[in-house]
Amino acid sequence: MTTLTERTKPIASFQNIDRSRFDDKNKERSVKKATLGLTEEVVRLISSEKREPDWMLDKRLESFRIYEEMGMPKFGPSLAKLDLNEICYYRKSDETTHATSWEEVPADIKRTFDRLGIPEAEKKVLAGVGAQYESENVYHKLHKEWEEKGVIFEDMDIAVQKYPELVKEYFMNKCVPFRDHKFAALHGAAWSGGTFLYIPKNVTIPMPLQAYFRMNASKGGQFEHTLIIIEEGAQAHYIEGCSAPQYGMSSLHAGCVEVFVKKGARFRYSSVENWSKNTYNLNTKRAIVEESAIMEWVGGNLGSGVTMLYPCSILKGDHSRADHLSVAFGGKGQYQDTGAKVIHIGKETKSNILSKSISKDGGAANYRGLVRIFPGAEHAQVSVNCDSLILDEASISCADPVMEIHEDSAEVSHEAKIGSIGEDELFYAMSRGMSEEQARAMIVQGFIEPIVKELPLEYAVELNRLIELEMEGAIG
Repeated sequence: MTTLTERTKPIASFQNIDRSRFDDKNKERSVKKATLGLTEEVVRLISSEKREPDWMLDKRLESFRIYEEMGMPKFGPSLAKLDLNEICYYRKSDETTHATSWEEVPADIKRTFDRLGIPEAEKKVLAGVGAQYESENVYHKLHKEWEEKGVIFEDMDIAVQKYPELVKEYFMNKCVPFRDHKFAALHGAAWSGGTFLYIPKNVTIPMPLQAYFRMNASKGGQFEHTLIIIEEGAQAHYIEGCSAPQYGMSSLHAGCVEVFVKKGARFRYSSVENWSKNTYNLNTKRAIVEESAIMEWVGGNLGSGVTMLYPCSILKGDHSRADHLSVAFGGKGQYQDTGAKVIHIGKETKSNILSKSISKDGGAANYRGLVRIFPGAEHAQVSVNCDSLILDEASISCADPVMEIHEDSAEVSHEAKIGSIGEDELFYAMSRGMSEEQARAMIVQGFIEPIVKELPLEYAVELNRLIELEMEGAIG
């Protein structure tokens, strides 16, 4: 398993963005589609379609009642243009299957994922791959070597049927409760598909596992649930990619990720979210980290019109650690409100937050963070560094860090920088024979390199293509 200090090749600039690979869409062929808006009838339809046990339906209905009671978030970018009654909360393609062989996947759906590098990546470097299309998983495959060691890498819908006791114990009980916020409650009511990953005690998977989530239809909603349990002494790496084609109407992504990292375990969660600009990306990601365990978040937020995403680590155990590394890009018509949250509870815990953002062509890319050190979390160590690069006068960026320190022995450092590309830097680079465009690209590349080098490009061909698309615009 790679560490956060191991390097991968750097990637070129953010300068131009070409979404043609991701805006390619299939003809919609839904045989089962809920009416617009979230109602109790829609919730019951979702549960019925998935043939869920009564206890999961009860959880959905409880979550729906909470959703109806709660108000919209009172911070961050405006959600005034998001009409929750104009979203379709469940779609099932007429050819959706739960395939375990790539040949079984329907031709037009397979074509979409082929363009994104699946299953090419699986063949080369991945321990397992999952692919979700609209509300249903269409493909899930784990290499036999890991199945024999007790690893479970499964469609979340199937996990409810096959591993009910595990799901019942962890699902939206301990990590992300229904009442966390309105979109957590919405997710609890409307969730569909996603990934269930279980790594047994002392098992190390040296290759990453990957899941890819794709919205194809207009006015779509995707609400995948990812539940990950890393038992004592185990190690694993999970990669998530997301995209949707561009439409003139709003779409909603409100997924949920719950991670449990047990004593002495280590887990890395890497994600690249590249939703189209008509998508509201309102995702919730959180991990509970036990004694001497390590949680690593590595993320790139390169798409969507509005993003509100703040992965959270709860350092519950003594000597636990969390590393949060992220890069966000806000271009024309985009508002990226991203950051990190770390809650220190155990003694001698450590957290490191490194956030980079770029705003261009009137876009916004903001950092929003929270560090909370509880009384008794003795000798906690915290380092927060958030840097923003503004590429023109029309764009904006700001930092909104919150520090709640309730322990005198804590060591906390915070640094925030917002700047632009200086004329001296451009002149120096251009005096070496570069054009202005090349010079700007080189400066941007150097700015994001500390984050980009940690993205798992050497493992996931699909994610490599995603990043290259956003950085270069070279894939058409």
